[in-house]
Amino acid sequence: MCAIEIHPGARAALYARVSSDQQAQAQTIARQVEALQERLRQDGIMLDPELSFIDDGYSGATLVRPALERLRDMAALGVIERLYVHSPDRLARKYAYQVLLLEELRHGGVEVVFLNHAVSDNPEEQLLLQVQGMMAEYERAKIIERHRRGKLHAARHGSVNVLSGAPYGYRYGSARATEGHAA
Repeated sequence: MCAIEIHPGARAALYARVSSDQQAQAQTIARQVEALQERLRQDGIMLDPELSFIDDGYSGATLVRPALERLRDMAALGVIERLYVHSPDRLARKYAYQVLLLEELRHGGVEVVFLNHAVSDNPEEQLLLQVQGMMAEYERAKIIERHRRGKLHAARHGSVNVLSGAPYGYRYGSARATEGHAA
């Protein structure tokens, strides 16, 4: 296996992200990082620890994520030549954000390597990337809808999430004052 050449001064980086506490507890971020590091080893690339960008507990529906912002800054400075990401939805859950980030990285001279998808200018590969991006956005919308329905069901059955605030103009009564039921 031959090592891939990285120009002096420019280095490879990795980006990993999970959004929920449940994913963090299941250590899916650790599995992502492990898979990315294995791919780097297979490609014969040593990873500088400062170029591991990890957003643990940040939604892919926003571009405001600490590690992503540092990654974008480093890419704009020309420090990164190649970026390893597990899959397009780890980079962003919204297709428009994926396109924006990939274009920004490409403009900065960064080659993006997804573990589950080869990125190229081939029309079929571009179509697959677009479909994956749209499916990730659809999946996120479905997750939000299921969450909303679950909260509504719980509220209708007298269970209130104590961590959420009452809607504007309303206030929750204490469980003691309402005999344990939401009021």
